[in-house]
Formats: sequence, structure tokens, C-alpha cells
Amino acid sequence: MKDSVIILSGGMDSTTLLYDQQERIALAVTFDYGSKHNAREIPFAELHCRRLGIKHVVVKLDFMTKYFKSSLLQGGEDIPEGHYAEENMKSTVVPFRNGIMLSIAIGMAESAGLQHVMMANHSGDHTIYPDCRPEFVDAMSEAGRVGTFPGITLLCPFTNMTKGDIARRGRELGIDYAETWSCYQGGERHCGRCGTCVERREALEQAGIIDTTEYE
Repeated sequence: MKDSVIILSGGMDSTTLLYDQQERIALAVTFDYGSKHNAREIPFAELHCRRLGIKHVVVKLDFMTKYFKSSLLQGGEDIPEGHYAEENMKSTVVPFRNGIMLSIAIGMAESAGLQHVMMANHSGDHTIYPDCRPEFVDAMSEAGRVGTFPGITLLCPFTNMTKGDIARRGRELGIDYAETWSCYQGGERHCGRCGTCVERREALEQAGIIDTTEYE
């Protein structure tokens, strides 16, 4: 039964969730919020939705580059390099990004007569991003339940999984991760040095997947 909206970036995690839950997904929404890597991610999101026959929409959130401060956004400071868990990666936080995106997706779900919104946050996000943590997910799910007529709730099955766990699931599903984008720099190739590139490499290695990503 197709009862869900998924927030799909075109990265490893949400693409894995898309394939894992494809029988339930009626609509995939990608947010173009002015990040340095949106232009690299969005074509992959479109590709996978087209392949699976899932309706896909891109919602522009232009205001975020005007009013929000983050190195992840166009016009922000340089993306830090190093491991994902390091203190300097906090500059990549876009304040309450997931709260904003989930609120819109919940409204879209209610408007489309659907019951759930899916998000592919995972345990590796918890260290840095407050809006990826279990308590945030629980609170937003409760807000959706009480704030909509049908009681929209969140489905976030990767919350307590590692990125390596997700990659292992992707391997089982036959996903080609070369058809996803991770790098925060948003260049022609993955930089191989920013936190998401480092995390991507580690996850693929943990899953026993040959990394065919083109790095600088």
C-alpha cells in the first residue's frame, strides 16, 4: 500500500531508503535549499524515481541562503575537511533544516491523502545534527500526529543504524552507489576530503562494496 512521502536528497542514505521502502512510497520530494551540492544530488534523485516509477517533485527553499548561516549553503564559508565527527563539522549545520523540510512534507502528505513521511537520518548524524536525533524524530512525529487531521507520523527506520549498516542494506538491494552524491563541496568529482566523503568511503568499506566513486 502506497501511504508515504519520502524526503529524498539523492545521497546514499535516502536512496537506500527509497529502494528499501519503494512499495510504500507514493511521492518523493527533494528540497533545493541552496546547498553547494544540491545541483549534484538532484539529478540522482530524479534518476532513481524515474527508474522506480515514483512521482518526484523538487521544492525550492530559496530563503534559506538569505537568512540562514551554514558553510553548507551557497555563499557560506569554506566546507571543513576531516572526519565527520570532528568539532569543525558543526559549521555544516543548517539550523532546523530537517524541521522545515519535515513540516512541508507532512503538509504534502496530508494534502495527498497519505499517512507517513519517511526520512533517512542515521546514528552517525546524531553527534553533529540536532535535527537527526531520536528525540527530535519522536517530537516531530508527535507534532505531525496531533497537528494534522489524519495524524501524519514519521517513519525513520535508519535512526539507530550506522551508515555502514545502510550500505550493507543497499548492497542487498543491488544499489549502485556510484549513482548517488555525498560530497558537500559540490564539484565535478567528490573531493574525498570533507566529512561526508570520508564517511562515504568508510561505509562502503564496512559493507564490502568496491568504491567506484570518482574522487579528485
